[in-house]
Amino acid sequence: MVATLLALLIAIGIAIAIAVPSGLVLGSVPAVRHATRAVIEFLRPIPSVALIPLALVMLGFGPETKITLAVYAALWPILFNTIYALDELDPLQVETARAFGISRGGVLLRVALPSALPFVLTGIRLAATTALIVMVSVEIMASSQIGIGFFIMEARSGPGRMDQVLVGTVVAGVIGLLLNSGLERVRRRWVAW
Repeated sequence: MVATLLALLIAIGIAIAIAVPSGLVLGSVPAVRHATRAVIEFLRPIPSVALIPLALVMLGFGPETKITLAVYAALWPILFNTIYALDELDPLQVETARAFGISRGGVLLRVALPSALPFVLTGIRLAATTALIVMVSVEIMASSQIGIGFFIMEARSGPGRMDQVLVGTVVAGVIGLLLNSGLERVRRRWVAW
């Protein structure tokens, strides 16, 4: 369980570090958004689980495979929520900040990012549970040597151990529920407005 949770936290951290700045750029610079639209729309619908064989060939059977695929899965909800948040940004706030002499980067950090925070936190909540699903799936399908998916796979291969399969599945579900509830509480506390 610790191995899966640690890999999940690493994956979510990497996804946030990539998706939030990328979403700010794509949401605030229409030329960049238009130029990258085709690539993003091509990559977004590809299921992470479908990439498992390719990832195994390229990255091997280590933890980097499940982290990479979880990052890929978690990236899209965060990225699109950040982009859509900037679509909802009040132009009056931007103009007011510019009237006070705040640079374009300052407007992004002082106006756009705080306004986008509720959307970003919702994206993180969705991404965390999606990444957990991908993480456990990779552990099962890639014959990982550690993690909840490995526990489920090992129990499945043994005779009459369906109780352990059920326990592993319930533990993964409880982790997802706790993760979702915890992130929802964080969202309500940080952005109660």
